[in-house]
This record gives sequence, C-alpha cells and structure tokens, in this order.
Amino acid sequence: MTENVIEMIEVTKVFGNFVANDHINLQLKKGEIHALLGENGAGKSTLMNQLSGILQPSDGIIKVNGDLVEIDSPSKASKLGIGMVHQHFMLVDAFTVIENIVLGSETTKGLTLDLKAARVQVQELSNKYNLQVDLDSLVRDINVGMQQRVEILKTLYRGADILIFDEPTAVLTPAEIGELMEVLKNLVKEGKSVLLITHKLDEIRAVADRVTVIRRGKSIETTEVAGRSNQELAEMMVGHAVSFVTEKKEAQPKEVVLDIKNLVVKESRGAEAVKSLSLQVRAGEIVGLAGIDGNGQSELVKGITGLMKVESGTVTLKGKDITNNRPRQITEMSVGHVPEDRHRDGLVLEMTVAENIAIQTYYKEPNSKSGFLNYNYINQHARELMEEFDVRGAGEFVTAAALSGGNQQKAIIAREMDRNPDLLIVSQPTRGLDVGAIEYIHKRLIQARDEGKAVLVVSFELDEILNLSDRIAVIHDGKIQGEVKPADTSKNELGILMVGGKVNES
Repeated sequence: MTENVIEMIEVTKVFGNFVANDHINLQLKKGEIHALLGENGAGKSTLMNQLSGILQPSDGIIKVNGDLVEIDSPSKASKLGIGMVHQHFMLVDAFTVIENIVLGSETTKGLTLDLKAARVQVQELSNKYNLQVDLDSLVRDINVGMQQRVEILKTLYRGADILIFDEPTAVLTPAEIGELMEVLKNLVKEGKSVLLITHKLDEIRAVADRVTVIRRGKSIETTEVAGRSNQELAEMMVGHAVSFVTEKKEAQPKEVVLDIKNLVVKESRGAEAVKSLSLQVRAGEIVGLAGIDGNGQSELVKGITGLMKVESGTVTLKGKDITNNRPRQITEMSVGHVPEDRHRDGLVLEMTVAENIAIQTYYKEPNSKSGFLNYNYINQHARELMEEFDVRGAGEFVTAAALSGGNQQKAIIAREMDRNPDLLIVSQPTRGLDVGAIEYIHKRLIQARDEGKAVLVVSFELDEILNLSDRIAVIHDGKIQGEVKPADTSKNELGILMVGGKVNES
C-alpha cells in the first residue's frame, strides 16, 4: 500500500459566519497526481491555502508523511517540503527570472549573494524537469506560460516534494496547457506528489490518478479517474446533470452594430499588432474571434473600447464613428466590455463587490444623486445580481480580492450584462469558470443575442467558439485569416487558419 504523504482529516475553516471548508477529508499518496475538483467558490483554494500555511484551520488535523503538523506559515510549509504554485503568480516584474527564483531563499557566500551557485542549481532543476526558461530575462518581458515555469522552479528550488497547483491552466494557451501536463507527469516520474486544483475535466482525465470532489465546502467523494466520463465528473461536481452543448435557435442577424474598417493598432513596443483588420458584428448574432494568443486579439479589443490608440482605420458603432473616443464615451454609447485580464482591467480588488458592480455607472441615478452615492441602492442591487448570476462569497460587502477567480469573473459579467448594452464584447468569457457556470454564462450570451444584441466573443477555447458562435472569424498575425460558419468547419480547419494556412472554399 502506497503511504500517504498528506492527510487532511475533518478540516474546517470558518470566516465569521461563512463556512468555507466543512469537515473535509483528503489523502495524497506519494507519486500521484491528485485532482481537487469543485465549482467556483467550493472551497478548493481555501483548503490548499491551509496546507501551504497561508491560512490555519479552524478545526481538524493535518498530517505530513504520517506526522501530525501545525502549518502556521508558508515558510513552515516549505520546511515540510510543500510548495504552492498560485493561480495569480507572485513574481516581481522588475527582477530577472533567476532573481525571482532565489528571492527569499538566497544562496550566500559569506555576506554576499552567490548567484553563480544558485544558477547552477536552478539550471540542473530546469534540465531535470524540462522547464526551459531564460534565467536572465526580466519577468515582465516573458509570457504567462514562462512565468508559470518560473513559479514551478521557485518551489522546486526550495526543495518541495509536494506541489500544489491552483488552477494552473486558467491563463494558458492550449499549447502551453499541453506543455504543463507533460511537466506534471515529469514531476511525479521523479518522485514528487502533486495536488491539482482545477475544474477542467479534460485535464483531470489526461493526468490525474484520483480525484476528490468538493461541493459547497464539503468533500463529496474520492474516486479513481480511470473509467470516469466528463459527464460523470461534472455531475459529481455540481450535483445535477450538465449540458456541454448550449441549445440555441438559428440566429436572425439584423443591422450592422460594430463596423471595423482597415484598423491598425500598435502594441506597447510600437510594432503593429492589428494590421488593416476589417470585421462586422450585427445585431442578433454572436461573432466568435478565434486565434492563438498574441495575434492581435488584445490590441483589437482595446482599440475598439478606447483603451489603446488606433493608428489608422475606423471603428463605427451604429453608424457613428467612435475611433479613439475615450472609454467612458464608448461605454455610454451602450457598449459592454468583459476584459481578458479581470484583475488589471475588470476590477478594483480593494473595493467591495457592490462598489465594483456600480463602478461603470456610479455617477448616474439611482447609484447617486446630486453627487452623493446611494449606498443602500448600490448594495441592494449588487445583492440581487450576485443572486441572479450565482456569485458566491461572503456577500456584497467583501472586497473583490476575497472572491475566487471564477466568482470575480461572474461579478464582471453580471455588471456588464446588467447594463443591457447594444454591443457586448467579451474576452475569455469563461476563463476560470467551472462547467456549471460555463453553461449558465453561455445561456446568458445567447439570450443577449436573441434579444437583438450584437455580441463579439474572443476566446482561446475552440469548443467555446464552436458552441457559441453564429459566425467565426479567425485572427492570425493581426489580420482576419478567414471567416467560417460553425456548422461547416472543424477544430482541425480552425487550427489551420489559426497558424496562417488556407482552407478550401467550397
């Protein structure tokens, strides 16, 4: 019998009146990948934060390698061989990769920092686990997938034998996800043990040995992954049957709402990211924008919404030129925008959920009157939207930072859809959401379409693009490479267009 390296027995965590973890039991065997599956806000991250020393249990016990332990700080967790790779990376942008890896665990020679010795050690780890990354690059100059590798190397450098990954694929492209899955397999091959927090069912079935399901703070079941279908796992997670395909009737596109002609937008370093791009979105249709990350999607959306300067070309909304208008002028013309980076562009994390929901319209009645905020209305309205969109957390008065990533996303979508915009631009709508929440958000987007709204969805998830869209535009190298109908295409065909190839027009 393989010994358990981690045992969490009847672990309970309470915040005020809110029970985040309710007598949870979890065992991790040596050399296994054990998935922790649950809806947004089910208590997965809270449980793992107790294992990594960020939080302490209100009740229950934790054993590491059979010994009863009290993990009262991250440094204590590190001494016990436990390392956590957080969903939102904890790196210093202005430092190099090697400086970030050794930060707080520096190798010294006398009183001076011995980066040379550290570099040899990190390079050995990098080779052993196939985690190639340029050690001298500044963190701000490397992509998200590389930043995640830095976080993994950081935990390995500190001697972790038990690695916790919190929603590790939420911000990765499909290619990067594939690479990470290989990294996880390499880690257990070398004798490490992995706890994987996720709600992506395909990933669990690809790499996990066992899965523990948590629902509303309670551990429901632990089972072998082999032989379990996505449908079974989804039902265990949400407690009812889930549909993976959204029912919708044929679209009835009407007048053009968004008309983009020959748009050019430069990225931050001055190179053209959007190159003479033209695209239309009509009332009553969902246009899906598919593409590999970094092909101009972000700059296109920011150009449309006034967050980046348009160099040339035009953006027309309902016949009116809005090119280079200020963001507020654009939102006031009935445009809703769910940004791809919810932390940087979607929320003010220090403010309450209620304040974040009111942030687009705080200066208008009924949110305010004669320059004074009406907090009774703001809080009541937020409560109603949190109920409607199933935003889970301790209520409208907690800070946005206190919500799980998926619940932050639902709060932003609730705010933007509540404004009933004529044009809704949604980037990565279900990033970090569980299957139940994805099903709900997809229904809401189709409902907006059926009410005559124009909807532009930007997503790296091809299943989502195929499921939602009435028309798919593929972006490659800042240009529209082709337009196809979901019924007449396949993932393979979309993949060819995404890398700049051509498909036969019949």
